This record gives sequence, structure tokens and C-alpha cells, in this order.
Amino acid sequence: MDWGMENRLSQLMPKGKCFFMPIDHGYFQGPTTGLEKPADAVAPLMKYVDAIFCTRGVLRSAIDPRNSKPVILRVSGCTSMVGKDLANEELTTSIDEIIRLNVQAVGVSVFVGSDYEKETLGNLSTLVNECEPYGIPVMAVTAVGKEIEKRTSRYLALSCRIAAELGAKVVKTYWCEKDFDKVINGCPVPVIIAGGPKCDTELEVLEFVHSGMQSGAVGINLGRNVWQSPHPVAIAKALRAIIHENVSVKKAKELFDEEKRNARR
Repeated sequence: MDWGMENRLSQLMPKGKCFFMPIDHGYFQGPTTGLEKPADAVAPLMKYVDAIFCTRGVLRSAIDPRNSKPVILRVSGCTSMVGKDLANEELTTSIDEIIRLNVQAVGVSVFVGSDYEKETLGNLSTLVNECEPYGIPVMAVTAVGKEIEKRTSRYLALSCRIAAELGAKVVKTYWCEKDFDKVINGCPVPVIIAGGPKCDTELEVLEFVHSGMQSGAVGINLGRNVWQSPHPVAIAKALRAIIHENVSVKKAKELFDEEKRNARR
């Protein structure tokens, strides 16, 4: 692996593990609850995450360039929740802009099995071709849009493997309760767990993250289950302990409860 590529990946995944926090939801959802002011949402959580996943607009307007964690730049979009099909994405950001912003990686969605499968896989291939000469890693996001029922191990394994075959250095995908290890084992590049819809309880978040990590995922890319939590700092601290310290769900919940109590004092 080229020195630049390896250096960027090591910044994103210290000792091979990672806690990415996406704040890119506005590119298709608008002012998402809890993320109306991205700068305010991110500020108390920066010390716990390894990287931020965001668009260039939010990067420039909400992230301090003098005091930032590594950045993964969202470079696909052009669709919205009110549009006909979320899968009909295009690349939004040029390689010149990616280099100018000095980001550590870029992320693009792929919609395997959708009407726009070919176009989104083409977006991934184009991005890999443009970024590889500069040593910039590409993260493929195996998106399902509104079709949440697609989150089966068979579908996720198919999507992850295709993304890796096309050159993604990292794949972000959903956790599934059954056979998630098959998703991991079938993908030759690191797999990161997506958060998906907000969970009902913090314990539920800790449990699925711990399960995914035990199955072989290298980390998480969680947004709504962190900054939409009533106790975002507490859940971020607990999640970081699972990822980087390999603590149990019980220990992580104890850390969460302790941080929540301290915040009330």
C-alpha cells in the first residue's frame, strides 16, 4: 500500500479500530433533528470520535480547521427525501476540491439492487479511479434508502463484496442480527457498522455495536444514535470503550450511567 494511503487510513483507524460520526444527513434530509446546528452538535463529542463524516458545505461552515479530527468527505448526493428515488445519486465533489479540503478519505453511497445500481456503482468506480493516484481512501456506503427490509446478511454480503471488488478501501454497512459474521468474512476490506434508524434505548445501541465488533467489524459510523440521544456524551464515551477498549456491554452501560450521573451534578 502506498505511504500516503496507509498514513491516512492509520489516522482514521488508530490501531485498526474506529469510531466515525456522520453528520451528513442534511444532504438528503435537510435540518435533521439534533443536527439543526452541526457545530453545536459536534463540539462536545469531538474528543470521543476518530473522524467526522460530512459534506463540504458543513465542513466549511461548522468544523474548525484549526482543531479538527480527521474528515471523511461525503461526495455523493443530488437526491432528497421528497424526491422520487434516493438511489439516483451523482458525484458532487471534484478531486481538486477533495485535495483542497485536505480530507483523509471520501465516502460514496452505492445502491445494489436498485434501479440505479449501475449508476451508483459507476460513481464508486469513478471515485476510486480519481482518488487512488493521490492516496485518498474511498469508503463505500451500502445504502438501502427507504427499503429497510433489504438488511439481510445475504444482501449486505453481496453489496459489501461488490464495493470491495470495485476498489473501496473501507465499507460501511448495516448490522444484521443473523449471520453478520458472514458479511464480514465475505469482504476483503475492513467493514464499519452503520447506525441506521435511531434505536429506542441506549442499551440497544451498545448491544448491536458490541455484537458487530465481536463478529469482526473494525468500528462504527453512528450519528443519530449519538447526537439524537438525550445523553450524547455518555453514549459516545460508552461506544468508544467498546471499540477501543473491547469492554463488555455491561461495562459500557456502567460507563454510560456514570457519565449521565456526572452530567447532572
